[in-house]
Amino acid sequence: MEIWNFPACSFFSDHHTHTIMPSLLSGRILHFPKLSATSSSESYSSKQVKFPKKISQNPATSVRPADSGSPLRKTHKLNLEVSPHRAVSAVRLMRIEFGGAFADLLNEQGKGSGDNEMGYVERTLGFRTRDLDDRDLRLVTEVVGGTIRWRRYLDHLILSLCHDERTFRSMEPLLVQILRIGFYEITKLDMPPYAVVDESVRLAKVALRPGAGNLVNGILRKLAVLKESDSLPAVEVDGDDRQQARGLATLYSHPVWMVRRWTKYFGQDTAIKLMTWNNSYPSFSLRANTGKGLTGADLVSRLKMLKVPHEPSLYLDDFVRLKTGMQNVIQAGLLKEGFCAVQDESAGLVVSIVDPQPGENIIDCCAAPGGKTLFMASRLNGQGKLFAVDINEGRLRILRETAKLHQVIDVISTIHSDLRTFSTDKVVEWDKVLLDAPCSGLGVLSKICVGIGDWKTWSNLNIYRMSFSIQLPGW
Repeated sequence: MEIWNFPACSFFSDHHTHTIMPSLLSGRILHFPKLSATSSSESYSSKQVKFPKKISQNPATSVRPADSGSPLRKTHKLNLEVSPHRAVSAVRLMRIEFGGAFADLLNEQGKGSGDNEMGYVERTLGFRTRDLDDRDLRLVTEVVGGTIRWRRYLDHLILSLCHDERTFRSMEPLLVQILRIGFYEITKLDMPPYAVVDESVRLAKVALRPGAGNLVNGILRKLAVLKESDSLPAVEVDGDDRQQARGLATLYSHPVWMVRRWTKYFGQDTAIKLMTWNNSYPSFSLRANTGKGLTGADLVSRLKMLKVPHEPSLYLDDFVRLKTGMQNVIQAGLLKEGFCAVQDESAGLVVSIVDPQPGENIIDCCAAPGGKTLFMASRLNGQGKLFAVDINEGRLRILRETAKLHQVIDVISTIHSDLRTFSTDKVVEWDKVLLDAPCSGLGVLSKICVGIGDWKTWSNLNIYRMSFSIQLPGW
């Protein structure tokens, strides 16, 4: 059966509205606005992508006219054969790469809003899958974050197995995402290859065309054979300094400039250790919300009830360290209820140095999204004032919403301003001033791309939109 040519529908990211075809199969040329000044030279062009006009597809997943006398419209088409985690992961990766969405925000929005998640899937692929359960959601978080983190290396493997660079460069964006997910699951998650191949082929055939499924089948089967024989395509790290840097950047999925800088200042061995650390699974810290009268002991008690492994912070009484179990914390609603917050101990130590006291007037000069602001506000015990200044009004809005949740909004005043002009226009005395100026964030790269909890801090770097002047792992 032929796919009908649909009218374009809206594709909503967290920041913009774009035009995209419901099944990504229209014969039109799609235009994805460039959201930054930089892009990966290893990637296919994201400006214009041409798709075939008509393909064959299972009638059960096709979209048909409502009746012979009315225009075409979408109806909910359910496909129970396609893996929900795979479909959602592919769509999220499309939204991140072409829609400017943030992975952490997608994870946050996906929790408890399965219908909304499936809405994106339907608008992008033309059909829905069954709803995500908790296990699916955890897997989506892992797959999306890991695929972004290892993208440079994954693309090297895909390109090596394609043999023809033009084949890889000419692939539809959705096909590339399906392959990246499959390669990540086989090479990094050690999932059973037969299951990965079967599910990936099914998604490619239903969402694209039978030929796409055949291509995915051939490439993934070849990968499985090479993985089994421990003979994956090697990355060359020989040659001069530039060639070695490019090789290491591919092998560890880091930007070339970063490898060269670290090698220059620390030596190659240390640079490799740093990249290995960045690619490892990070630990997290939770801070009990003392603004609600809670203590570290209260947080420990809740974590024990949830059977989440934890250990107390060595430096801060109200902080607890986690290595695993963050999804259990999220699902239990501890973050949404404002019972606790995800915050690095390093940020907590900064607040301990400021040492806010009840009755003080304190200004936080680069406040959003507000982790340290909220912690300082909780230390004021309802007495005093904390002024949060930031140039980004949207992020200040997030700060205010979180302050209400944590019940410290009464002592916080947000100021939307450029600090450079604010400091000259306003003559005000403060008891204490905190200026934690934005930085590159290179010391915490291991926590980037994980995207769980309320890690909205990483939107400060505009990581997934690549509007920062650097390329982060995999880009």
